[in-house]
Amino acid sequence: LRYLTKANTFNYRVIRNFSKLFTKEHEWVQLENDIATIGITDYAQNELGEIVHCELPKVGERFKEGDSLVIILNIGALESVKTAADVYSPLEGTVHEVNDKLTKTPKLINTHPQSQGWYAKLKVDSAKSKPHLDKLMSEDAYNKYLQDLKK
Repeated sequence: LRYLTKANTFNYRVIRNFSKLFTKEHEWVQLENDIATIGITDYAQNELGEIVHCELPKVGERFKEGDSLVIILNIGALESVKTAADVYSPLEGTVHEVNDKLTKTPKLINTHPQSQGWYAKLKVDSAKSKPHLDKLMSEDAYNKYLQDLKK
């Protein structure tokens, strides 16, 4: 019985370590051991429009799930209209690293939202994060969620 429990936990971690997970607010998380890389999805960047500035958190800052992690300044449909959008932390953790490239080239969020456009890496406590991870969607579930939004 203990072996099966360990095996199930191991499988759970393997799935989490190699897959991107998604929120209903259009953020993605990729967990590698206790480091969660976080960004926004292609859908989110399309909705935001051209991103012209990104206020990143400071390394060492602590965030709870749902806290505002990043503020993105974008140009709306009218080029003269600028709006700000908060991006929320999908997990609890401490900022381990930020993507400094975004301060000079915030457009990376538009051009590569799910790779080079990541904005922060959080060091998470796996025991505290498990309930939050369970709320996140797989890529297939997220794509279905997007289809349902378009209906």
